[in-house]
Amino acid sequence: MFDVLVYLYENYWQPDACPDHRQLSRKLSAVGFENEEIEDALSWLDGLATAAESHSGEQSAHALRVYSPTEQEHLGEASIGFVSFLESAGVLRAPMREMVIDRAMAIPAGPLAVEDLKIIVLMVFWSLGEEPDALILDELFVDDEDRLIH
Repeated sequence: MFDVLVYLYENYWQPDACPDHRQLSRKLSAVGFENEEIEDALSWLDGLATAAESHSGEQSAHALRVYSPTEQEHLGEASIGFVSFLESAGVLRAPMREMVIDRAMAIPAGPLAVEDLKIIVLMVFWSLGEEPDALILDELFVDDEDRLIH
């Protein structure tokens, strides 16, 4: 499913640029994705659209996000740490964080790999028509082992 999401991110600038589900399914199938992968990704994207509509508003500067035991188990320590990093860096606003958590919880297996969480973060930005800062985009796209240390 994550391969389909990355393909959509790379080939469609915004969700509005995507064709309807039927046509998109045909295109994805023609590119070589399996039907089950396509269906899972489209269902997940429907949930993302719903989350984008329902998560709005502002949060107090003194508010604190407490993860439930279920969220802690499903997301895992590394993914929660990455979300906290993005939030403390000012990249991920509270409503976006909640969208990320909502969509991460929709993934069946856990704990969620940080690489998969990065794709979810990208898709949240994509769904809102926003592009993350170039340094954050690099953090989201480049694997740690592929980085050159200067």
